[in-house]
Amino acid sequence: MPNRILLVEDDSDISDVIGMNLEYSGYSFVAIDDGQKAAEYLTEDNSFDLAILDIMLPGLDGFALLEHMQKHYIPVLFLTAKSDVGSKIKGLRDGAEDYLAKPFEMLELLVRIEKILERTGKLNKTLSYQNITVNVETRTVTLDETPVDLQPMEYDLLLVLLRHKNCTLSRERLLMEIWGFDYIGTTRTVDMHISNLRRKLDLNKAIVTIPKVGYRLVEKSS
Repeated sequence: MPNRILLVEDDSDISDVIGMNLEYSGYSFVAIDDGQKAAEYLTEDNSFDLAILDIMLPGLDGFALLEHMQKHYIPVLFLTAKSDVGSKIKGLRDGAEDYLAKPFEMLELLVRIEKILERTGKLNKTLSYQNITVNVETRTVTLDETPVDLQPMEYDLLLVLLRHKNCTLSRERLLMEIWGFDYIGTTRTVDMHISNLRRKLDLNKAIVTIPKVGYRLVEKSS
């Protein structure tokens, strides 16, 4: 089962974009545009692995809504235009797992979601794409149920692509995410590992090259 996320955001444009990216990344979500409605919804359905909350909401604000999430042991990530230090400190002190100010980069939000789920022990242990299955706990990969031997960095690269399907990932961002800030090699390293993944997992059509930028793993290859 995919991880379930509750998204409480009253800006429909932001909510739609986040929702689309959550779906692309393999999450299930429920979007609500009012804090009071979200609190009432929890009385019927509270089986969420994470809640993304705006602070300035109609009905109950995000700080008040946090208390309702805590009653059901739902980790919270605040996503808000309130970027002042006081609000951030209050949110974190009150028990939020993370706090991200708007405007934000979608990839950063997705990475923070992943880290919260991992930290709280709620991250889905199995990822699937077409005929590929990845067991995150054992770091094993199968293609048509046949084990595939990937090098550590190839595995890490595959994991990033799977968790950010349909997102364009720059070579520089991939280097930072996988090899780290202090890596002194070139972006050619990314190209070589992408080539290996395409060959080993039959992903020639699925991993699309974005000229002068990077790569994108598309949900459906043509």
